[in-house]
Amino acid sequence: MLTIKRVATVVSNYQEEGGEKDNTAVAVEGEAKGCGRNCLGKCCLPASDLPLYTFKGEDCAEESIFYQKPPETSFLLNLLLGQWKNRMNRGLFCYDVTKCKTKVIPSDYGFIVQLNEVDQVLQDFDEKKFNFTKVGHEEVLFMFEQSDDCYSHFFPSAPAIFKPTSPNVVAINVSPIEYGHILLIPHVLDCLPQRIDRMSFFLALSLAKEAADPFFRVGYNSLGTFATINHLHFQAYYLASPFPVEKVPTLRVMTSTSMLRNGVVVSQLLKFPVRSLVFEGRDTLWDLSSAVANSCIRLQHNNIPFNVLIANCGKRVFLFPQCYVEKQARGEVSQELLETQVNPVVWEIGGHIVLKRREDFENALEDYAWRLLSEVSLSEEKAAGLREIDTEAYNLHQNEEAVSSSSAATATSHLHQDCLVVKGRA
Repeated sequence: MLTIKRVATVVSNYQEEGGEKDNTAVAVEGEAKGCGRNCLGKCCLPASDLPLYTFKGEDCAEESIFYQKPPETSFLLNLLLGQWKNRMNRGLFCYDVTKCKTKVIPSDYGFIVQLNEVDQVLQDFDEKKFNFTKVGHEEVLFMFEQSDDCYSHFFPSAPAIFKPTSPNVVAINVSPIEYGHILLIPHVLDCLPQRIDRMSFFLALSLAKEAADPFFRVGYNSLGTFATINHLHFQAYYLASPFPVEKVPTLRVMTSTSMLRNGVVVSQLLKFPVRSLVFEGRDTLWDLSSAVANSCIRLQHNNIPFNVLIANCGKRVFLFPQCYVEKQARGEVSQELLETQVNPVVWEIGGHIVLKRREDFENALEDYAWRLLSEVSLSEEKAAGLREIDTEAYNLHQNEEAVSSSSAATATSHLHQDCLVVKGRA
């Protein structure tokens, strides 16, 4: 029998050795509370003060959020990246991601590859061993909550007491893929499993909208897609280069009566190795969020692993049902692909592929990316069933023409100096 040995990604300095860490080795401002570790658990968090960012609720908007002009400078993104750099300067990360070489493969799609030769320790995941309540305060950037009024606010210090739920927390990923790599942990003390619900997904969309920069993307990996920590979380980072998936043409395939009424358009990708659905909002953030969350919930109930990529400031959402882990367990993935040690999750599927061997990085071609992602995709037969995820769905593709994804971000000079980018054909 073929079995897969899991590699638990280290996302917190408190993850090793059962989450125990020498508290004297960490500079934490203020007096230690609770268990003395200044963690996010029930022992410490309710008695703590943390930075707080509150975002404006969409009920305050005078017009659809999808037609509002984004600000020239996003306060949230500047805050997030500034606090992230502060943690980097304090030595809280496992390595300096800015020194990892990155390039764009010259091709029509422009797959992005990164060389990250960081060694990892093989270990079985045990949810009793680590969850995000064990994260230390020094890894937290701020709490993220909806504002009580029609404005966004930042409070350098605020009580971490929220009833009837616990606070949403933005923390660093100590093993970053890219600059500004963070974790969004909804209701951290509720210890929710890695399972999407409507409110948590709305929170993730709100983070993308509030960041107001198309190069800041939010991702989600379900269990069964190499997500090893069964504690609800989303990831996000900043990369000033368009993802290949954002440039792929689409074809509208279905829209339910409720989606039509709420201005949500659903399409499928054309000429891309991974079959997927693309959701685009035309009215409110909540309508788009509900449409995607409902589809995710149906996939969860049918035990279908999936990844989600939130792009274009929360206006576009890519839903990728996948089967790579299943194929790997059945021995159907080629040895050549397995030897690259790439576990395709939301970032790889979107087109940003992290490679662990220098020879793979130096010899990377679009053909490799295409073969890898083809193993991720559901079969055409299984993918056809995705059109039935909404019982009210009806097919509109006969009256629709393929349209290009003109909303793909255009790269500017935002890349940090240590990134090497070789631009491909448009």
